Amino acid sequence: MAVNQVQPRMGNTGFIIFLALLSAFVPLSTDLYLPALPEMTKFFAVPEIVMSLTLILFFVFYSIATLFWGPLSDRYGRRPILLIGLTLYMVASILCGIATNAYEIIICRVLQAIGGGVATTIATAVIKDVFVGRKQETTLAIVQSMVVISPAIAPVIGSLLLTFISWRGIFFAQALLGASVIYGALIFKETHQASHETTSVLRSFGRLGVLLLNPGFTALLFSFSLMSIVSLSYISSSSYIFQDTFHLSSRMFSLFFSFNAIGMLMGPLVYIPLSKYVDRFTIIYTAFGMSIVAGILVLSFGKMSPIAFALTQFPATLASSMVRPPGTYLVLKQEENDNGSASALYSAGGTIMGSIGMVIVSVAEATPVTAIAWINIVIGAACALLLWASMRFLKDKIRV
Repeated sequence: MAVNQVQPRMGNTGFIIFLALLSAFVPLSTDLYLPALPEMTKFFAVPEIVMSLTLILFFVFYSIATLFWGPLSDRYGRRPILLIGLTLYMVASILCGIATNAYEIIICRVLQAIGGGVATTIATAVIKDVFVGRKQETTLAIVQSMVVISPAIAPVIGSLLLTFISWRGIFFAQALLGASVIYGALIFKETHQASHETTSVLRSFGRLGVLLLNPGFTALLFSFSLMSIVSLSYISSSSYIFQDTFHLSSRMFSLFFSFNAIGMLMGPLVYIPLSKYVDRFTIIYTAFGMSIVAGILVLSFGKMSPIAFALTQFPATLASSMVRPPGTYLVLKQEENDNGSASALYSAGGTIMGSIGMVIVSVAEATPVTAIAWINIVIGAACALLLWASMRFLKDKIRV
C-alpha cells in the first residue's frame, strides 16, 4: 500500500513542482510550437498537411508510447524509465531544431512523442505511489491544474518566443525544458521498488489487458476519458471560431481564449475545497450537467457574438477540468497494483478521445459553434449515463 514518503533532495514543494512540470510536459511540447507552424510551412515550402503531420503523429505515437512506459516503470522502477524517456525527448528536440527538411521534423517529432510519453504516465503513477486518500486526490488536483492550463498558455508563450527567436529556437527551448526535468529526475528518489521477478517484459505489457478486464476500471476509464473530447475540441477550434467566424484579430483572440483558460485552471482548484463538504460523485454529476447546460446555452446564444460564445462555453470548460482530479483518483483506485500500467491507460485514453474531438470539430468546420454545442451536450449526457451504469462495478473503497 502506498505511504507518504519524503523526497529529501527536493522537499515537498519541489516535489510538487517537479510533478507539475512532468504533467505539463506533453501539452507544452505539443502547443508551444503551434504559432511557428505557418513559418515552418513556408520555410520548407511544403503543403500545410505535411506540417500538420508533426502534430497528428505526435498524438498517435504519444498515445502508443504511454502504453509501453507504464508497464516498464512497474517492472524496472520509475526513475530509470523516466531518465531514458526524457533523454530521448531532449535529443529529439535538438534534432528538430537542426532539421534540414520537413520530413526530418516529422521523424524527430515522433521521437519526441515517444520520449515525452514517459512524463505524464509516470507523474500520475508517482502520485499514486506516494500519496493515499484525500492527500492523493488533492495532489492530483494541484498537479493536473497544470495539465489543463498548459494547452492554453503554451501558444501564447510560443508567440512571445517567436518575437525573439526563430522556429528552430522553439525546439531548442523544448530541449532546455527537457534538460530541466532530467535534472529533477536525477535527484528524484525512487518511489516504486523494481520487480525482481523473472516475468518477461512481454508479460509485463500483458498487465494492460488484465487491467482492461477489470469492469470497474474500464467503465471509469471510458467515462472520464470521454470528457477530453469537450476540452480538446474547444481548444483546437477556438482560433477558427474567434478569428474566422467572429472576425477577431489574433490579439483579441488571445484575450477571449485567456478568459476560458481561467476556467481550465479554476476547475481543479475549485474541486479541492468543494470536495471537503460535497461528495465527489455529486460534484462529478454536477460537472456533467454543467456541460449539457453549456451546450444548450451555446446552441441558443453562442452565435450572437464572441462575448456570448465565450460566456456560454465557460461552464463546459470549467466542468471538463473539474472532473479530472476525481476522475483520475477513481480510475486508479480500481487497481491497487500496476500503478504505471493504470496511469498509462488513463493517459492514452484521454489523448485518444481528445484527438477524436479534434477530428469531429474539424469535419464540422462550416459550423464550429454548433458542433461545440452538440459535443458539450452529447458528451455530458453520455458521461453521466456511463458513470451511472458502471456504479455496480465500482469498489466500495472509492467512497473513502
